[in-house]
This record gives sequence, C-alpha cells and structure tokens, in this order.
Amino acid sequence: MITLFKLLGALALLIFGMKMMSEALQKMTGPQLRHVLGKMTTNRFMGLLTGMFVTVAVQSSAATTVMTVSFVNAGLLTLAQAISVVMGANIGTTLSAWIMSAGFSFNITNFVWPAFLIGIILISMKKHRYVGDFLFGAAFLFFALGTLNATGREMDLAHNQAVVDFFGSFNTGSYWTILLFLLIGTILTIIAQSSAALMAITMVLCTSGVLPIYQGLALVMGENIGTTVTANLAAMSANTQARRAALSHMFFNVFGVIWVLCLFYPFVDMVCGWVGVDPHAEMQDPTRLSFALAAFHTAFNVTNTLILIWFIPQIEKLVCAVIKPKETEEEGFHLTYIQSGIMKTPEISVLQAQKEIGLYAEQTGHMLDVVHGMLHGDTEELLTRVSKMEDSSDKIEAEIGKYLAQVSDAHLSDSTKAKIRSMLRQINELESIGDSCLSLARILNRIKTGGQHFNEEQIQSVEKLFGMLKECIDTMNAVLKDTNAEVHDFRRTVKYYCEDLKTKNIAEVNDQKYSYALGTIYADFISECQKFSGYVENVVQARLGIEK
Repeated sequence: MITLFKLLGALALLIFGMKMMSEALQKMTGPQLRHVLGKMTTNRFMGLLTGMFVTVAVQSSAATTVMTVSFVNAGLLTLAQAISVVMGANIGTTLSAWIMSAGFSFNITNFVWPAFLIGIILISMKKHRYVGDFLFGAAFLFFALGTLNATGREMDLAHNQAVVDFFGSFNTGSYWTILLFLLIGTILTIIAQSSAALMAITMVLCTSGVLPIYQGLALVMGENIGTTVTANLAAMSANTQARRAALSHMFFNVFGVIWVLCLFYPFVDMVCGWVGVDPHAEMQDPTRLSFALAAFHTAFNVTNTLILIWFIPQIEKLVCAVIKPKETEEEGFHLTYIQSGIMKTPEISVLQAQKEIGLYAEQTGHMLDVVHGMLHGDTEELLTRVSKMEDSSDKIEAEIGKYLAQVSDAHLSDSTKAKIRSMLRQINELESIGDSCLSLARILNRIKTGGQHFNEEQIQSVEKLFGMLKECIDTMNAVLKDTNAEVHDFRRTVKYYCEDLKTKNIAEVNDQKYSYALGTIYADFISECQKFSGYVENVVQARLGIEK
C-alpha cells in the first residue's frame, strides 16, 4: 500500500510540477507570447513554428490552444492559421516526453534540492518570484520523476509473476492487442485528464520490463487521442470556431493514429532503431526504452504534421462541414471570446476577458441607438426590446464576473491582478450604462403614454444630448481597444450642457411654455443623461488604471 501511495503521490506531484512550471512561464512571458502568436502566423509554416515555440515556452499545449481559439474569435487568426498553430503545439508538447525520459535515465533527485533552495530564495525576494516559482515547479517535476523511477525499481514488477503473466498473455504480434492497448490509453487519459501522467506510468511499466515496447507505444497513441477527446468535451459549450478548432485537433491525431496503425510494426522498428532498442529482445536497457517512447511520440507528431500541413484548407472545409454555425438566438448580448467550457490558462485568459468587455461596450452603444429610435418610433415595441437587452446585459456582466473570479483563483502576477480588478470595475460600470439606457427608454415612453410631446426646441436639445452620449460611447470604445487613444473631457462637456438645460427648463415651466408634468419628465431625462456620461467616464478611468 505504501508503494502504491508513493506511485500515486508522485504522479500527483508530476502534474502539479508541470502546472506550476507552465503558470510561472506564462506570468513571465504571457504578454510577449500573445504578441508572438498574434504576429507570427502569416502563413501555415509560420503558424506551425509559432505553435511549437509557444508550447515549448509555456510547456502546455492547452495554453497554446486556448490562446489560438481566442485569436480566432477576435478575427486575428483564421481557422486555417489556427489549425497550423495546433499542429505546432502537438510537436512542441513532445518536449515533455523527453523531459520525462531524462528523469528516468539517471537519478535526478540529487539535483532538485539546490533548485528548491534557490527557488525559495527567489520567491522571498519578490522581484524574481516567478523565476522561483518556475524552479519550484521544475524541482517538483524532476523529484516526481525520480520517485517514479525509484518506485518502479522498488516494485520489481519484472519478478512479479502475476503481473508478468498478465502482460505476457497478450500476443505482441497481434493487431488486436495493439488496438486494445490503444483503447486503454485513450480511456485512461480521458479519466486522468492528463496525458503526461499516463506517459509517466507507461515509462514506469516499460522500464520495469513488464510491458513490451509495442504495447507501451500503443498506449502512447491512445494518449494522443485521449487528450483531444478531453478538449472536445470541454469545447461542447463553446462557440462554433472553438469547437471547430478542437475538432481539427482530434482529426489531426486520429488521422495520425490510423496511418501509424497501418505501418505500425515497421514504423516502431524504425524509431526504436534510432535509439538503439531492439523491440524483439527480452532484455532491454531501461534508459533506452524511455528514450524510445519519447522518440516515437516526437516522430508520430512530426511525421503527421509533415503529411497534413499541405491539407490545411481541406481540414478547414471538413470541420466547417461537420460543425455548422449555431442559429442566431434572440437579440441580446452573447459571450464570444470567453468560452467557459474550455480549459483556461490564467495569464492568457485576461486577453479573452478584455476583448469580451470591448464587445460588451460596443453592444451597449447599440442599446443607446435603440433608445434613440424611441424619440421618433414606436416606444412600446422599442421599450420591450431595450428591456430584453438590459436583461441580457445583466447576464453578461454576471458571466464575465464569474469568469474573472475563476481566473483570479489561480496564482497570478501583480499586473494581472490589477487588470482583473480594473475589468471587474469596467463591467460593473457597463452594466450601469445598460441600466441608464433602460431608464432613458422608460422616460421617453412616459411622454408617449402620458399624451405629452416635446416641443421643437426640446427635441433639438434631446437630439444634441444623444449625439453627445454617442461621442462618449465612441471614446470609451476607442480606449477599451487602445489605451493610447485620445480622450477628451466629455463628462464635463455633458455636465455643463445639462446644467444649462435644467436652468432653462425651470424658467420655461415658470413661463408656462409647457406643462409642469412635461417639464418634470424633461428634467429626469437630462439628469439621466448626466449620469450616463458619468458611468462612461468611470469605464474609461478603470481601463486607464485611474482610481476614483
């Protein structure tokens, strides 16, 4: 039981170490990696290299996939470019297998203690704490690999007759055996939610001498399929482009498994020959076996990419044909960039959230346009429309807030924490703008239902107010897209104009130019416009990092 717990604990530590390394690297290089991914995908080959580079840098193909999908949603990448990046991510993620094989090739645990010491010192220094986090993650990773290696030898599975008989009962030369182990690898990866963990188990079994290399490599192929099933299940609640990107990833790996199965034994013999392993020999060098698994994983993904990179347009057409766009739902606000079903990577998720907020703001401006239409249109119908839009606005604010709360649960850099606080303030003020739009709509509806009418001079003033509010919205949208955009003091301009209108309104009611009831409604409208400009200014200040 102690040995079993050591094995399971080491696997948990392995997953934690890789996650810690990935997050630390993203904290250090997240913005730069986003820039690289956005700029270096001019063609399929650059996309391939970019996917490799980013995945090697963050040690997470999931992070690369999430970034890629967000750029597709933003229109910065086409689906075809995204497919090439995903191909590159598949090659980049094979580095993890080589790291593991290195951990199984020699006793690396003696080297982790200095890494722990240096890591805690750097974390304490604050300035270099992300480097410290990375060292801690790497130390945990290699300590877990060393523990797995030692535990495998301690278990001495090669002399456990029951285990030897179990694996020996399978005919190594049978395709049915290969298919069975491929299925087992797929299922275990789906259950464990980690291809790295199953790769580590495969290495333990192969280096222990109980699992023949053919079955071990079949498990590796299953891991490749299993990890794409997980991504597709996660993307089920996502938008169309995200599901297409996930499906292209599955197609890539499934296609690779099919052609490798057709050439399985010759292909395996060739790869094993590269690292000096004889698949038919009974006695094997454990170190070379671990390298054989890593070499096969790399050869599988590289060869598959070399075949499919020429057929990216056809893959794009296939996934588009399989996954049709969702029918447009009722008018309102819908999450576009944020996909709650997809695995999130904290430092990268900030980009998605900010783009979602930008879209939220644009659609809030559309809500103001609908309110403006009530000045000369059917107020009852348009009021119902604005009310539905305001309900959707409340929901979208709640969804973005929930998403940001989930992201903030992770270990984040100080700059990212500040961005999340800013975005929470932005969505709160945007929701207030939506409320203000509904208030303006209700005020305009009160005029029609009460049998009142603005006079010509009031209509001109209201039209001017709408124009000023639209300028406020345009400025806000520009700042949300680019913090270097020009900002004028629109709130002060609206405030002075509203104060003049209020003073004039009181005078005209006293002069009985129109009724007191109409004057009250007119004053309410002016005050609401002033509040509206204040909410917009708060959004701009939050985006620019200006405290209240």
